[in-house]
Amino acid sequence: MTPKIIRNEEMYEEALSFVASLMDAKPGSKHEEELELWSLLIEQYEKENHPIEDPDPIEAIRFRMDQLGLHRKDLEPFIGQKSKVSEVLNRKRPLSLHMIRSLHSHLGIPAAVLVREVTLATVKKSASSKPSTKTKCLSNRKTASVS
Repeated sequence: MTPKIIRNEEMYEEALSFVASLMDAKPGSKHEEELELWSLLIEQYEKENHPIEDPDPIEAIRFRMDQLGLHRKDLEPFIGQKSKVSEVLNRKRPLSLHMIRSLHSHLGIPAAVLVREVTLATVKKSASSKPSTKTKCLSNRKTASVS
């Protein structure tokens, strides 16, 4: 197959099939050179047409924890107290610059991944939660006027 720029999905699929047939090429052979050239052509097409986004920072931390067999407690030296670790992993607290630097240097998570914006969880208050200050004042007035 003659090397050419990949311009569409059909050409991409053909190139992938051809590269698969070259995977057992012997080092230094003509087939190895073809494999290298076709790999570059495929890589360029994938960059343009199938880009891979960086992962979410929290998912990257969880993935790295899984890879290294770490527990939440193991993150305390990098993030802070147990409560901070919990808040970060539950998306209730954003990563600070100190946390990002520490996670990057000690766990090897790329800084570019860690600085991405994290969508924080929104906490909904239920109707049974504490009444507002205004409500408390009104309740006290009613009580005071009844007695």
